[in-house]
Amino acid sequence: MNPKLCLVIGIICISFSPIFVKLADASPIVSGFYRMSMAWVALAIYAIAKGEIKLQRKDLLMALLGGIIFASDIAVWNMSLMLISATVSTLIANLAPLWVGLMSYLFLRKKSGALFWIGTFIAITGMVVLVGLNNVAHLQINLGLVLALIASFLYALYIITTKGILQRISTFRFMFWSMLASSLFLLTICMIRGDNLWHYSTISWLNFAGMGILCQLVGWITINYAIMKLDATKVSVSLLMQTVIAGFLAALMLNEKLEAKELIGSAIVLVGIAVTFLKPRKLNNL
Repeated sequence: MNPKLCLVIGIICISFSPIFVKLADASPIVSGFYRMSMAWVALAIYAIAKGEIKLQRKDLLMALLGGIIFASDIAVWNMSLMLISATVSTLIANLAPLWVGLMSYLFLRKKSGALFWIGTFIAITGMVVLVGLNNVAHLQINLGLVLALIASFLYALYIITTKGILQRISTFRFMFWSMLASSLFLLTICMIRGDNLWHYSTISWLNFAGMGILCQLVGWITINYAIMKLDATKVSVSLLMQTVIAGFLAALMLNEKLEAKELIGSAIVLVGIAVTFLKPRKLNNL
């Protein structure tokens, strides 16, 4: 498939995640565990049947590392959501494109280009408008804010780390091992915290399944394919669209009202994302 189309499909799928988490009525980390484990079970059936599990030792270690980084991102961001407002946490956690741009330059010696930074600035400005200037103006340094910032770094680190391995192996091989590592990591956290893992309603189990199959399996198969084919910096900025789509889904499915600032902010975010995908030569024709 076209990698840009895969990216759009993936972003739409993962945008359902906060909806499922809110409806599941469970610990955010428990939700994260079932998201990863259910997706892994579904993928494992296919991967084992097709023989898509063998990896060289180096690639295996990188896949496991990617899984732990991704699980850490989920755990840290969910803990942040429990300490500060979702709007502020979302704004900070979506600073990932800045980290990706900086890490690409520092470690890969790759210059992101003027259009990337212009588009990133526009997109983050849109995020500020979306969550509200008052929420941003009254930021106070606390544990929740620090955790959200760490989550944004982990998100970027996952994108940078997996870019290389996804160019060498299939998406299925990578996700089989990375999601196994994520599942075991999150299960360990749940057990340490003493979280309830079994006693949930049918509705909760259906939401766990939605997170696993739609958000994690379909969403990240398509996003990982896009990471393999597209520039990592562009993918990181495009993932900002998740917050925009999630807001509209919340309005449709949870009857949450969209204010004018949210519509305007969403439009600005989309403009910023579009700018990062422009070709440098097109800038001269504007």
